[in-house]
Amino acid sequence: MKLNELKPRPGAVKKNKRVGRGPGSGHGKTSCRGGKGQTARTGASIPPYFEGGQMPLVRRIPKRGFKNAPFRKEYAIVNIHSLNVFEAQTEVTPEILLEKGIVKKMLDGLKILGEGELKVPLIVKAHKFSKSAIEKIEKAGGKVEVIA
Repeated sequence: MKLNELKPRPGAVKKNKRVGRGPGSGHGKTSCRGGKGQTARTGASIPPYFEGGQMPLVRRIPKRGFKNAPFRKEYAIVNIHSLNVFEAQTEVTPEILLEKGIVKKMLDGLKILGEGELKVPLIVKAHKFSKSAIEKIEKAGGKVEVIA
């Protein structure tokens, strides 16, 4: 086999669809775009929820609940079992957790949750703690400090 003998597999290469080349081609006149109007023009983009001017379903259905979006606080979350990488009596702060890669992004603060077991006594500083996290840290002989 030589380079000049190489050919694509049968059916892999198709001819381009040549539109607007007269009625005999089968793709003449409207060039496969149907009639006139918005969709026949270039740059036409109708969003999927558009219902032809009818009130869209998104706006017809009743809205419920409350969204506290502008004032919502989102915390970076760390579980107790993730803190076992530290040595005894280490002061664990949000900055150290970021440095170690335990927390990827510090959002509005750090919250420690109580999943897992803590095997070493630590001094943990965070913005918020769950009740179970406080119990487990103190049970391991550590301290809890809330950052204001």
